[in-house]
Amino acid sequence: MKIIYRYYINEFVKIWLIIAPGLAFIFSLLEIIDKIDDFQPGKITIFSILHYTALILPRILYYLLPMSLLICGLFIFSQASRNKEIIAFKSAGGRMKMLFYPFITAGILFSIAGFLIGEIVVPEFSDYLLDFKKNYMKKTGKITMKKDAIWIKSSEGSLSRIDLYIPDQKLVKGLSIFILEDARLKKRIEADKAFWEKKNNENGIWTLYNAFEYDIQTGSVKKYNELHYSGLESPDLFTTNIKNPEDMGISDLNQYIKKINSAGFRDQKLVVDYYSKISYPMTSLFMIVLGISLSVSGKRTGGGLFATGLGIFISFTYWLSHTFMLSMGYAQVLNPVIAAFIMPCLFGIISLLLFLKIPE
Repeated sequence: MKIIYRYYINEFVKIWLIIAPGLAFIFSLLEIIDKIDDFQPGKITIFSILHYTALILPRILYYLLPMSLLICGLFIFSQASRNKEIIAFKSAGGRMKMLFYPFITAGILFSIAGFLIGEIVVPEFSDYLLDFKKNYMKKTGKITMKKDAIWIKSSEGSLSRIDLYIPDQKLVKGLSIFILEDARLKKRIEADKAFWEKKNNENGIWTLYNAFEYDIQTGSVKKYNELHYSGLESPDLFTTNIKNPEDMGISDLNQYIKKINSAGFRDQKLVVDYYSKISYPMTSLFMIVLGISLSVSGKRTGGGLFATGLGIFISFTYWLSHTFMLSMGYAQVLNPVIAAFIMPCLFGIISLLLFLKIPE
């Protein structure tokens, strides 16, 4: 029996090594097509495209890992059922659940690997991706990340220091603007906070609240309850040059949430994303169990193409349902823990029930 176990495990690994990178490469190409206009003129080369593809592959593979495992499980064992291999296995005295125990172990290992990819690999590659964007993508200003602040050099030459930026609210907390003239400091503006606002369908502008303007040359100080300032770049600069919360590891995201909370704000989306980073890797285990259970459930699942289509359909159904629940969490309709864990747990229960019903 060990020979049979080894055979199916080897087949599973070989198919997965084709499907997972293949799906990741296809989705990365789709993202490149979407981002191709963001490259600087003259910077689009085969090397830059391949470089960009390599940098986004870990993130795409992280999200596609459960789908690839589901498709592999369906493909391998639906083909085995179609070729009467399962009948021969049972006739030789084999027990189906015993055959699948190594795959459950593999599912646990894939879940751990998915967690490590999301916690270590994706954040590391996102840092490299930020450097790539600064060199190859269109930009209107230069941004530098420090542990305690964000520094921005605008297209007009002024420098801005930001203590905290909250993406969903397009809110800046703790803003210092240094206006230069002939390499000399001309004015300095300090503001408690700033919002990006669009009024009357205009392009948008930053509104600074409780702002002080210091004129270095005259020594005068002006106070403004509200001050419109156009010298600071739009929030698009932040999305291009700052690591998104979904690209952070759990520890970094937790520190970011604490920083926002200490500033007097609560971002529900970040809390939901935090718990989602814990729950999502579990999906790999559930999907591999679901795939092998459906393929030998006693109902014909068709050939390889049908199994692949079924795997993609189930994966998108799960993804849409999971995204909907996360949205309910973002809207504070559901508790963040419930929003992040409800779909993984539901699919886990379905997978377990189908596994227990596998005919021996």
